[in-house]
Amino acid sequence: MTQIEAARKGTVTPQMIEVAEDEGLTPEDVRGLVASGEAVIPHNVHHNFRAIGIGKRLRTKVNANIGASNFHQLLGEEIEKLYTAVRFGADSVMDLSTGTDLDKIRVELLSRCTVILGTVPIYQVASDHSIMELEPEFFLEVIERQARQGVDYMTLHCGVTRESVACLRRHRRIEGIVSRGGALLAAWMERTGRENPLYERFDEVCAILREHDVTISLGDGLRPGATGDATDRGQIAELLVLGELTERARRAGVQVMIEGPGHVPLDQIEANVRLEKRICGGAPFYVLGPLTCDVAPGYDHITGAIGGAIASAAGTDFLCYVTPAEHLRLPDIDDVREGVIATRIAAHSGDLVKGVRAAKVWNDQMSRYRKALNWEGMYAMAMDPDKARRYKEESEASGSNVCSMCGSLCSVNVDNAAIKFAARRALGEAEAHAAVH
Repeated sequence: MTQIEAARKGTVTPQMIEVAEDEGLTPEDVRGLVASGEAVIPHNVHHNFRAIGIGKRLRTKVNANIGASNFHQLLGEEIEKLYTAVRFGADSVMDLSTGTDLDKIRVELLSRCTVILGTVPIYQVASDHSIMELEPEFFLEVIERQARQGVDYMTLHCGVTRESVACLRRHRRIEGIVSRGGALLAAWMERTGRENPLYERFDEVCAILREHDVTISLGDGLRPGATGDATDRGQIAELLVLGELTERARRAGVQVMIEGPGHVPLDQIEANVRLEKRICGGAPFYVLGPLTCDVAPGYDHITGAIGGAIASAAGTDFLCYVTPAEHLRLPDIDDVREGVIATRIAAHSGDLVKGVRAAKVWNDQMSRYRKALNWEGMYAMAMDPDKARRYKEESEASGSNVCSMCGSLCSVNVDNAAIKFAARRALGEAEAHAAVH
């Protein structure tokens, strides 16, 4: 029985209890959210880890993409990226490996992964076969194999249909199709004249996912890869298909997330979130970034964090990180760290707007430690404690209770002294008054 099936029958699972404990909700709250499809708990029956929830009323979660390519394939490096992503707070890791030995890479990562792990099965299908040789059975076989290995959620580009691709082609884009999975499927359909097998055989796909309780992440294969292409006909045509498939997956007992656009101008982000929630029945929304401009290669973790904060505040549930290496190369370990931290900042900023209680408690505690000039407390509250400690200890004020920015003119120190002076004076006046009377 899957999480959504259990929830609809009124059963609270151990995973729902774990999510409730971490989110400050009751188990019944979590059960209700899973039952409605507004939250998901990606947790394959073959993968043992503490459950993490994604969705309404829950903390905005962060995903880190890792994975080897056919140009660069070092298993040890990918394992180190996994550890780095988890250490710096990623709630999920996606293995996007291409090339050879993909099962070995995935199994090794799964054996070490203490958070949610996702994949994009078409990458393995395309790595094993020529694009023109793709057959529906190849997809089903890879999906089943990865499900048995323990993958918690899979990105499947089921909304890339002949009609949605035709709609995109009729409305000329600047940058066309930028999703790898979307581009592969569109090219195959346009060359063969056949329909997307993931759409045609969606019920069979759901049956496999249900058996292992794999959450389906309905992929945005026609997402805009340029801000000038955002919210166009192709993107919306695919989203309408995803709304239909969301209902079908839920009826089949499969948990569903929806993936959203990657490049979106600031003024369109909130509208995109509202549109997804409306069309897809409140399903958790998972976005890449979104990146708010296209001219910052090397700094796209910043453009992604700007868009991610707005998206989170508007109701997005799951942010996929963007690293400084985006559009340029495979990210290294430093890029992974920078991407996770930037995206966690975005998620937390959005959570403060959404009223997530744990976010405010954390935020306010940091402020209290700053007021008290409690450096150890500040380090403990920091997203990156090591960097915070290093910056303070490397400064000229390393042994001081103030930092080297303001030094003896530290406003907090001055204000604390003024407060103490005022308190002593008030106490003295009260004692003098008491003595007279």
